[in-house]
Amino acid sequence: MARMRQERKERRYFRDARSGRSGARPAPRPGERTTGRAGMIAAQVLVLSLLAVLTVRLWYLQVPLGDHYAELAASNRTQDLIVPATRGLIVDAAGRPMVGNRVELVVSADFHALREREDGGAEVLARVAEVVGEPLEELQKRMRLCGPDVSRPCWPGSPYQPVTLAEGVEPQEALQILERREDFPGISAQQLAVRDYPLETGAAQVLGYLQPVTQEELEAREELRAQFSGVDQVGRDGLEAVYDDRLRGTAGVRTLAVNNRGQVTGVVREKAPEPGMHLVTHMDARVQEITEKALAAGIERARSSGKPTEAGAAVVLDVRNGGVVAMASLPSYDPSVWNGGIDQETFDELLSEKAGNPLTSRVTQGQYPPASTFKVSSLAAGVAGGADLEGTYACPSSISVGNRSFENYEGTTHGSLSLHRAIVVSCNTVFYQLAYDQWKADGGSAPTGETADVFRKTAEGFGFGEPTGIDLPHEAAGRIPSRDWKKELWDATKEESCKRAEEGYPDVDDPQRASYLRSVAEENCTDGYRWRAGDAVNFSIGQGDVLVTPLQLARAYAAIANGGTLWQPRVGKALVSPDGEQVQRIEPEKAGELQIPGEVLSYLQSALTEVPKSGTAAGAFNGFPQDEVSIAGKTGSASALGSESSAWFASYAPADDPRLAVVVLVPKGGTGGETAAPIAREIYDGIYGFTKEEDGAAEAEEGEEKEEPEERGPVEPALPGGEPRSELPKVRPDGSFDHPGADA
Repeated sequence: MARMRQERKERRYFRDARSGRSGARPAPRPGERTTGRAGMIAAQVLVLSLLAVLTVRLWYLQVPLGDHYAELAASNRTQDLIVPATRGLIVDAAGRPMVGNRVELVVSADFHALREREDGGAEVLARVAEVVGEPLEELQKRMRLCGPDVSRPCWPGSPYQPVTLAEGVEPQEALQILERREDFPGISAQQLAVRDYPLETGAAQVLGYLQPVTQEELEAREELRAQFSGVDQVGRDGLEAVYDDRLRGTAGVRTLAVNNRGQVTGVVREKAPEPGMHLVTHMDARVQEITEKALAAGIERARSSGKPTEAGAAVVLDVRNGGVVAMASLPSYDPSVWNGGIDQETFDELLSEKAGNPLTSRVTQGQYPPASTFKVSSLAAGVAGGADLEGTYACPSSISVGNRSFENYEGTTHGSLSLHRAIVVSCNTVFYQLAYDQWKADGGSAPTGETADVFRKTAEGFGFGEPTGIDLPHEAAGRIPSRDWKKELWDATKEESCKRAEEGYPDVDDPQRASYLRSVAEENCTDGYRWRAGDAVNFSIGQGDVLVTPLQLARAYAAIANGGTLWQPRVGKALVSPDGEQVQRIEPEKAGELQIPGEVLSYLQSALTEVPKSGTAAGAFNGFPQDEVSIAGKTGSASALGSESSAWFASYAPADDPRLAVVVLVPKGGTGGETAAPIAREIYDGIYGFTKEEDGAAEAEEGEEKEEPEERGPVEPALPGGEPRSELPKVRPDGSFDHPGADA
């Protein structure tokens, strides 16, 4: 029975399957059971593979990259703060500060945080303006990024730096901002070190100034990016720029613990910043002050006598190593104007010709005809060309060269004299003749072969025509013209010369001057490429196209004084660590030797020694104790068509044992003897502690008695014995320098 029931069940199942009724299950076909089992196996393999991959990945993240992710995890609860290093001081040779640091409270703004606000930060800035007492418009201007079309004040640094809104803020003002941070989002108030300038306008072009790091500098300089603190500044000029990397020091890192709300809860670790090195210079602050006062007084005297001068330059060098003892360029400016930003009016004035371009150092960047101070080179060149050092030469009032007459100063004549006397009385015509004879020997304006060109080569041997290599930026090279230079100039100016030769100078009001300029243009148009006789004779007295800087001239006279060595001038003397333990001497470097015979050098020294005693500078040094300190020097008066002469005096002392070279220039100041030499005299007076005696009793009004000259006591010499300091100043335990007057 059971078997029959089972058979009926099977027949019903297959019947239902054929009729499509639910619940019917077709019998598996051949091979279907094998395929299903394979799918199950594949799924199991896939699952196992995924588990293996995940296991390997977890191991990789936890073992090889464990430390990396531990640091990332820690960074979620710590924050690194770059701590800027204290910038090193700049001091004189005695340790007196020339550039220092002082601390100020500064209010700054996060540029991006304010710009991202709906009103661009206007409301926040208005609150800041009210607290610090600055006009809102001023703060808005300071928030602008500087650019070609943006006037000052503006922000010259990177937009990722805090933008300085106000400096020198009172503590109670800063406290208001710090206590009400919700009212001042993106605003910070903190103490920052800013540069201090004890000399005020003194040596401004030498010292330089600081400005915020720009975005371009951050992108270009890896060392700045690595230590960028957000308030970094870099040197923009002078010593601040040249020694920037050593003055700046190394920033520190302070790792702060923060909670999930960004609040600082403590300090995890700290690497202290390393202060910058101090720069000890060859300069002497007292000599610098004396030099600047003497130069300013001399310029004022020239102006009061009707001279149109407004500027001047003076430099004092140590002849034994090229150290710069003093360097003055007037007009000057106060470098502190750069602190915290500069307004457009002040910025324009610094770049203004009307204001005398106070940013420009006339000592290293000013280029002027050296006039008769250049005759030391021309005398040596004349002897190299065959002139007899012991010969006698005619000094007429003028000589004719080609179709022109070249005259002595004011047409004076001195008869027959030696080359020694030609230097002492500054006879132009002697040097004209020497240069003219050499020009003819070289083949004149159309030489057929190689020329000796001794005047040019001798001048280059004195270091003229190329930078001296001083450790200051933007030094000018001067110019020593040559036949090749004349050809290059003609190629560049021929078109304009020919145009002027045809059209003349209708824009020149003076008919005589316009006629002269037109004749020059006609000559230059046709054969301006030739080195003519007039070029040669003008060259011999430092006129025409010859240009030098006062520093080049000072170095040349220092070389005459020291026996022939041309030094690379140096302002920096040593770099000293704040504790005084590390000292890096900045060693003097020789640039070359004067290529002139020893007998010629001695001859020059003898002639220069006589100039302040019986020559063109005798009036300026009347009463100076030459028996104690003998001065050697040469005056120069560089004339220019339609303009007042520029006054030069180049010198060194003591003549018998030289220590210092002093050069003075007053553009458009008159003659060297009347304007420049008296300035040099005052500089020497201050250095050696001499007092200038009054020239008799003061003039009295009619009916009044003459007053006796006021008695003057002894003056303390700025440099006892005229000796620049050779030893380095000592650093005190507190990091300051032990210097004269430090405890006063």
